Amino acid sequence: MNIALIAHDKKKPELVALVQEYEETLKKHSLYATGTTGKHIQEGTHLEVHRFKSGPHGGDQQIGAYVSDHKIDLVLFIRDPLTAQPHEPDVSALLRLCDVYEIPLATNVGTAEPILRALKAGVFDENTDHF
Repeated sequence: MNIALIAHDKKKPELVALVQEYEETLKKHSLYATGTTGKHIQEGTHLEVHRFKSGPHGGDQQIGAYVSDHKIDLVLFIRDPLTAQPHEPDVSALLRLCDVYEIPLATNVGTAEPILRALKAGVFDENTDHF
């Protein structure tokens, strides 16, 4: 499974902690991340992560392109709803693409964790690309 990992600046520590908790599960999958988020994940784990540009420099759009090309199966995007983002239109476009292509999307740890538990338990059906 191809999994995109993204977090706004104030939420990067939360995402890294979550990835550390599920590192054994995530190492079985191909991981993609925006630049700075990917750097934090690589520094905090032993996982290999394909890094795109940082979100404000087009990374969200690059992941969106992968979503539209059916190259991403799951997006974990830990958002900061209390801080204005200069690249909010890119964020909105990525979220919209996940809806258009029916890609499972978690925007907070409360949603990401059950998805990762399901992934760990093998609930994901590789033949249907859906949980």
